Amino acid sequence: MSNIDELLVELAAKVESEQSNQMSLTVVTGGTVITGRLAPEAVWKQRVSEVLEDSARLGPFSSVFTDRAGGGADRGERPTHLHFHVARILQGSIGIPETGGMYRVAIKDVSGWTVGDFSYSDR
Repeated sequence: MSNIDELLVELAAKVESEQSNQMSLTVVTGGTVITGRLAPEAVWKQRVSEVLEDSARLGPFSSVFTDRAGGGADRGERPTHLHFHVARILQGSIGIPETGGMYRVAIKDVSGWTVGDFSYSDR
């Protein structure tokens, strides 16, 4: 978006301030539809770190998410990114990955959004 949607920024800030991961959201970014639940940035980073740490090949990268100071949203600044967990990219009638994934999306790149997540069917 050329003009950042202040309502979306406020929504992301509320997720950060409440430390809640219950807000379902669907966004369009770069022509891709992502649907899932928002998580506070620190919670999202911790979960990504845990997943990487459990991997024999990717374990060394886990520190990237834990060694750095928190992002702007962690310090009370306006959020610049949405942090999705249990999220899927919608492709036709299916969601990828089937089990849900972790996505970070720049708010400035969101061209459309709606509260709630879209269900899908592989039938």
